[in-house]
Amino acid sequence: MKNSYIVTGGSGMVGSAFKHTFPQAEYPDRDELWNMMTTAVTDGNDVFAGKNIIHLAAKVGGVKINTEKVADFYMSNSVLNQTLLSACSRTKANKVISLLSTCVYPDAPYITYPLTEDQLHLGPPHESNFGYAYAKRMVDVMSRAYRQQYGCNFITAIPNNLYGENDNFDLENSHVIPAIIRKVWEAKINNSSSIECWGNGSPLREFTYSQDIARILLFLMDNYDEPEPINIGSTEEYSIKEVVEIICSILEYKGDVVWNTDKPSGQHRKPSSNKK
Repeated sequence: MKNSYIVTGGSGMVGSAFKHTFPQAEYPDRDELWNMMTTAVTDGNDVFAGKNIIHLAAKVGGVKINTEKVADFYMSNSVLNQTLLSACSRTKANKVISLLSTCVYPDAPYITYPLTEDQLHLGPPHESNFGYAYAKRMVDVMSRAYRQQYGCNFITAIPNNLYGENDNFDLENSHVIPAIIRKVWEAKINNSSSIECWGNGSPLREFTYSQDIARILLFLMDNYDEPEPINIGSTEEYSIKEVVEIICSILEYKGDVVWNTDKPSGQHRKPSSNKK
């Protein structure tokens, strides 16, 4: 790896996994990153010149916060992504890999399962998180546009649901695994007789460990230069009900699980193909 690396979003879960796997990279914090990007765009600062950029920074959250703050998720992620790719193009970064999400894919009936990369733009994403999904989908469009017009080696990777150390455990805006862990653990230490989970537990999800994603992205930096996105991660599906049961078992929680079917369950399933 002859070029030096900059990893955005180093304080997040996948960024923390990168620090464990690849400590020699640069990990600017949020303020440093914005300063780097804006001065590159406005003043020609060449801070990204010749660098490999792994773009992980994003405003993320679970189904609840995505539904309630749909415009915020769209705007925050769109501005961040546009500014970074513009800065990297202008200063001639060596390569940029941006992390997307399987939520960018259309929902049924526009696609067939498993999700393959050629189906990305065949229809709208699921309504529960369309703001975040469209913002992330546009990273694919931006990356290909910069490649076509300026010859930039910008690529995108699409992981499924991720989990790992340094995850976000806030019940208002966390993803499913950390939210369930916190609910179960607090119920256990407070001797609560039950926990409440949203929906009916039937939706199916694929899960990949954050340090595996870090290793995959480093592999793609050396081995993938195509304009089309690439699906990455484990493709085994688990129902949310199974995930709750596994976590209850590991944490030895014996209380009841109450499913609140008045709350949204989210997209039923979105299995991906990692054949490519």
